[in-house]
Formats: sequence, structure tokens, C-alpha cells
Amino acid sequence: MAVSLIQSLIISLLLTLLLESIFAFVVGVRGKMDYLLLVLVNLLTNPLVVLLYSLSLLFIPFTGIWVQLILEAMAVMTEGIYYKKYAISIKRPFLFSLCINGFSYGVGLLINYFL
Repeated sequence: MAVSLIQSLIISLLLTLLLESIFAFVVGVRGKMDYLLLVLVNLLTNPLVVLLYSLSLLFIPFTGIWVQLILEAMAVMTEGIYYKKYAISIKRPFLFSLCINGFSYGVGLLINYFL
């Protein structure tokens, strides 16, 4: 269990960083400090979301989408707060956080569907 959870945490984080970096570039984020911020907020939120969701499945196996949505909403809000406070080139931080998280979550769902 521990090895698969650790692998899941690492894969999720790396995939999220790749997808969100691509998204940020496409929408015009160019500052190195904003990319560093993107990495830091994901280091803060992504492992915690994956861990809490995995733990919820152990204790309440029928949690499903509702737990995911609550955890993702908390990540969007947390990241939005950090983007608002520290980002240089991100003009609408909460909308950016919602869109970038929605993009990476959606692509993650597609990848899981095809695996």
C-alpha cells in the first residue's frame, strides 16, 4: 500500500506540474517567478489532495466524486490566494487557479480512463 501511494503521489505531482506548466505558458504566463510559484503551490496542495482522497477511500469507500470536488475546491482556493498575493503576470488569480486545476484534473481523468 505505501509504495503504491508514494508512486501515486509522485506521478500525480509530476503530471500536474507538466500539464499546469503547459497551460500557464499557453495562457501567457512568462515570468520565471510565476512558474516557481506554480511549482510551490502544487507542492503544497497536490500531495495533500491525493493523500486525503486516498485515505478517504480507505475509511469511506463510497466517497467518490464529492470528496474529490471538495478537495479540489480547497486546492483552487488555496492556490488562488497564493497567486493573488505573489504572482506577477497572473491577472485574475482565482479564475486562473480554477481553470488550470480544471485542465489538469480533466486531463488526469482522461489519462486514467485510457489506462
